[in-house]
Amino acid sequence: MKKTYVIDTNVFIQAPYALQCFEDNDLVIPLAVVEELDGLKKSEGEKGANARAAVRALEEYRVTGNLLAGVMLKGGGCVRIEKNFVDVVLPEDLPDNKADNRILKVCKGLKEQNEQLILVSKDLVLRLKAQILGIKAEDFTTEQISERDAQYTGRIEAFVPEEELKEFKKKGIPVSELYQTDAEGNRLPIEIEENQFVILKADQSAKKTMLGRISGSRVVPLVYKKSRPYGVSPKNAGQYFMQEALMTSAEEAPLVIIKGMAGTAKTFYSLAVGMEKTFNNPTGEYRRIIVCRPNAQFDDDIGFLPGSEQEKIAPLMRPIIDNLEQILDSDEKSRYDDENLLSDKIEEIFERGIIQMEALNFIRGRSIAKTYLIIDEAQNMTPNQAKGIITRAGKDTKIILLGDPNQIDRPFLDERTNGLSYASKYMKGSPCCWQMTMTAEECERSLLAMDAVKRL
Repeated sequence: MKKTYVIDTNVFIQAPYALQCFEDNDLVIPLAVVEELDGLKKSEGEKGANARAAVRALEEYRVTGNLLAGVMLKGGGCVRIEKNFVDVVLPEDLPDNKADNRILKVCKGLKEQNEQLILVSKDLVLRLKAQILGIKAEDFTTEQISERDAQYTGRIEAFVPEEELKEFKKKGIPVSELYQTDAEGNRLPIEIEENQFVILKADQSAKKTMLGRISGSRVVPLVYKKSRPYGVSPKNAGQYFMQEALMTSAEEAPLVIIKGMAGTAKTFYSLAVGMEKTFNNPTGEYRRIIVCRPNAQFDDDIGFLPGSEQEKIAPLMRPIIDNLEQILDSDEKSRYDDENLLSDKIEEIFERGIIQMEALNFIRGRSIAKTYLIIDEAQNMTPNQAKGIITRAGKDTKIILLGDPNQIDRPFLDERTNGLSYASKYMKGSPCCWQMTMTAEECERSLLAMDAVKRL
């Protein structure tokens, strides 16, 4: 049965192409939404760009017909702008001067005409108010990944015949030899993805384990297992996998996605490898390191306060400085004996342009070549932003997305709708993407951090 969907403004701000996502159903856009888009179209960054894109889409429909009467969509439904129902009465505690409540008026008016109506909004509070009024409301789920996809970790454990494991370091192991078992010990088929990391266990001796990676039809040994980027040594299986993905060239692994809880050394290890590749410059692979954070003004202008871009975003990049202090001076006992010397070392890195910190709203439209690009806290990106960042990769550029999908700081995003999880799902199995998830047991920040990760 054909349905009628009323679309909220925030849906367009996250997905300006939303009108294409409702198959053959009818779409209603309240005039209040059009006015909000008009107010947002001059905003800086992603918010303004998406508002302008949504307005342009409406203009394309306007020139083909009457949007007040309805214009046919390619999928078979129609879209129209609704300016009526201004006289619909809402409860006294829902004042008319709020755009959200004007949207609810349209929903209530349409519902009273016995239409099968659904409000679509990313705003949980608006959905709650709609339910109070007896209006069905849903989240915009087109970009939402499934629970199964959200659980992909980029790593598996598998048994292998012991005789095969003996030859692993020389020639690898056929994927067909891998298997897992159920509680009764019966063999189970195993699902694998390209570039998935594997902890191999000998089936006759549980203590014999080796680390590998799926490459085509074989499991191959890690190439960089003995590497020590900028003097840093891996301390667990997850860090060995992380090191392998980060050390591999941009030609072979241009995109690396690393998920994990706080304290699992995601940012630290990424910076260490970047310093090895640029400051020590053994291979000349990259010209520089660029570090960005989505909450460092991706959506908004960086402001009119005095100072350069670097000075404005520096407070938001303090976690990067904290990690650099540990990388540049590995002696934990004497690291902070001379704060000025440590500060001079870090300042030199930035003055020489080896590391640059940038606001993500300046990444738009660029083609970044021969660069080691770290996006920290990537779980705060929208799916559209993740696509925008990944498609900025120029020749010989490596993009590293880091984050914890369970630590979302941005409105309208959750663990299944954020850009990091979205990129993880759709890049899974790509020969260009290596990804993995760190476990709680691999927290190396401190005993307290590890305990807190498990308990809290």
